[in-house]
Amino acid sequence: MSWFSIKKRLSLPTENDTQAMTVQEAIEDGMTSSDFEHQIIVTPYKNIWVSYYGTLIDPNKLHDDVIEKIQARQFHTPEDLRTFISINNTELTSDGNVVADSLMRGYVCIQLEEQAELCILVAIQTDDNREITIPEVEFSVIGPKESFVEGIDTNINLIRKRIPVPDLKVKEFIVGSLSKTRVCVIYISSIANEENVNTMIERVSAIQFDQINDSSYINQMIEDQTNSPFPQFIDTERPDRVAALLAEGKVVVLADGSPQAITGPTTLVEFFSAFEDYFLSWHIATAFRLIRLFAVWFSIFATPLYVAVLTYHAEIIPQDLLATLIVSRSQIPFPPILEALFLELTIELLREAGARLPTKVGQTIGIVGGIVIGTAAVEAGLTSNVLLIIVALAALASFTTPVYRMGNTIRLIRFPYIFASQLWGLVGLAILFNFMLVHLLTITSLGRPYLAPLYPTRLADFKDAFFRMPFNFQSKRPIHLQTKNNVRFNKRKAKKKKDIDEGI
Repeated sequence: MSWFSIKKRLSLPTENDTQAMTVQEAIEDGMTSSDFEHQIIVTPYKNIWVSYYGTLIDPNKLHDDVIEKIQARQFHTPEDLRTFISINNTELTSDGNVVADSLMRGYVCIQLEEQAELCILVAIQTDDNREITIPEVEFSVIGPKESFVEGIDTNINLIRKRIPVPDLKVKEFIVGSLSKTRVCVIYISSIANEENVNTMIERVSAIQFDQINDSSYINQMIEDQTNSPFPQFIDTERPDRVAALLAEGKVVVLADGSPQAITGPTTLVEFFSAFEDYFLSWHIATAFRLIRLFAVWFSIFATPLYVAVLTYHAEIIPQDLLATLIVSRSQIPFPPILEALFLELTIELLREAGARLPTKVGQTIGIVGGIVIGTAAVEAGLTSNVLLIIVALAALASFTTPVYRMGNTIRLIRFPYIFASQLWGLVGLAILFNFMLVHLLTITSLGRPYLAPLYPTRLADFKDAFFRMPFNFQSKRPIHLQTKNNVRFNKRKAKKKKDIDEGI
């Protein structure tokens, strides 16, 4: 990052800016904190004063790149002193607000006199970031094994390594009046639709909140419909997935301190596409994608159908299966709605307990607790063994969703369907499904249709929606993104080169 961009970032006004302060006032304000250092460095020619937060700077850089460089040099003015420092990110300033903000970001303030108003700011912040590890949420057997970390500069580097072109643009903002979190909007200028880019930039820059701890905060604040349970942006920890989405013409948001990137605009179908699909042959990837879509429908409707059929529509049950259901429910004193809610809530409690406990203990709770509670519930006559199997399969099916936030949504909307099936049976399911369909039709992501390519219908985009067609079929980018350049590669030239190679 160039010093010009850093200087511009540090000078951005924030909503809690008050009246201007002097350099001395900024230093005196910092001295009220125990980790603030304000000390004199003795040199053979002229003593200097350095001020910094000891918990934010790298002491080795301070000693090797600053103090040692200037102790053997002769200088008379701050301009002379600045030329001897071997760090590029330096600035001369007399603005106390800039000094106060810089000190909180790991800068050292250097003065030739203790009360001098003109000082030098030197960036020597510590780089204590987590090392790059394998993805934990979006793990894949085949493909790269890198994931984002909490350092935003490291994450941008992971993206630039995969897209080494000057058209990859990064726009940085400071969000949060207290946290002052660095947030970057990333896109490829020659591909991304300008309207999508401007919309994302406007929403990020307009965020009014004091503390931004993670990109999830930003995700919730920039959604088109914040009251919808359906996520409208995909968050991912994989830099390879981000690079692929940028190449499609999408816009990405990164937040400092967060190992997740936000990508948009997105569609409903994309939440059921695992990035590992692109590392497998198109036949296998398509089969897996269809299995996930079926699993979603099964997870939502399996338990509500059980309640609806047993409550209102027992005549549609086959004769052989009806006998089994009667035997399994012969000792159950509760109606189907109560036993369904009992098992569904039990599954959710086990899932929540397993997620909050340490890894090894959580796995034990999930496996042993599910077996013990399920068996005991059937033997105690609280629920039927048929419903136990249905609820277990529905819970298992909900975990096939590649995006965690969409998996939570699927588990949530199952409960309204259960209540609708109890009230009106299959008619209630149909009514609630129509309401959900209308809601999905009204949702947009950065102003783009959420149900594309189903509505509006874009047959050309079906090649990477419900099916994952071969790469030579995907010569154009998705139509609904309305990119500047919708051609990914020249299909004729690729075919011609293949024919030449085969001729040789």
